[in-house]
Amino acid sequence: MIEEQKKEIAKNLLPLFEKAGSICLELRKKGLKKEIKNDNTPVTNGDIEVNNLITAEIAKITPKIPIVSEETSENKSNENLKNFWLIDPIDGTYDYINNKDEFTINAGLIINNRPEIGIIYAPAKKRLFYSYHQDKCFELSNKKEKLLDCKKISKKGEIKAVSYSNELKPQIKDWHKKFNVTEHIKMKSSLKFCVIASGEYDLYIAEPRACEWDIAAGHAILKHAGGTVTDFENKEILYGKKDFKNPSLILKRSNLL
Repeated sequence: MIEEQKKEIAKNLLPLFEKAGSICLELRKKGLKKEIKNDNTPVTNGDIEVNNLITAEIAKITPKIPIVSEETSENKSNENLKNFWLIDPIDGTYDYINNKDEFTINAGLIINNRPEIGIIYAPAKKRLFYSYHQDKCFELSNKKEKLLDCKKISKKGEIKAVSYSNELKPQIKDWHKKFNVTEHIKMKSSLKFCVIASGEYDLYIAEPRACEWDIAAGHAILKHAGGTVTDFENKEILYGKKDFKNPSLILKRSNLL
């Protein structure tokens, strides 16, 4: 798929993400209906409505490309996927339920098992991020578009990390020491990819957890902004793995950290 095709797909989806964001905020304002899934995680009517809206529109725009979403079983048994969408309608459902603002709406297009398009919208923050090719990574906020290039905007000498928890596991502490991290802040959703791409933070490290739909869109965004996404052994992360499980993760704003 050539750059212009990817650009057209991404641009066509941006209004959809803004619409989905408005819907999920309105549903939260009215009062969410919550259930507990088989994996003991929550799902709401907001997750389901956003999922239905996004998957239906993506299916119209790219009818020949399979869709794998966290909230549906379709295509999850297919073990030979190379070109496919990964959708996480609401990443950070706990934040969504508890009236916090870091939850995100996510779609990533995988081509030859690598992320090529990434769209992430944080509706409560009104920050929309998208990317479709190397050096083509953007943030839309207040109707202004900004090119993202991982340029550091924190103070010189600071290494700021985002982390899954305030209490770091020993292995993550060791990695933070290796990179001379000066401070870390908890951030649960895929917004962490975006704030590294924007240069607000430098690093995120996680042991194997979560699934491919949690990271695909963010991976495309950070990669195309000039950052790196690898596992603990510095190996490339590919998509379409068994059960869509993630390996360990190291997100870096720059290889010079």
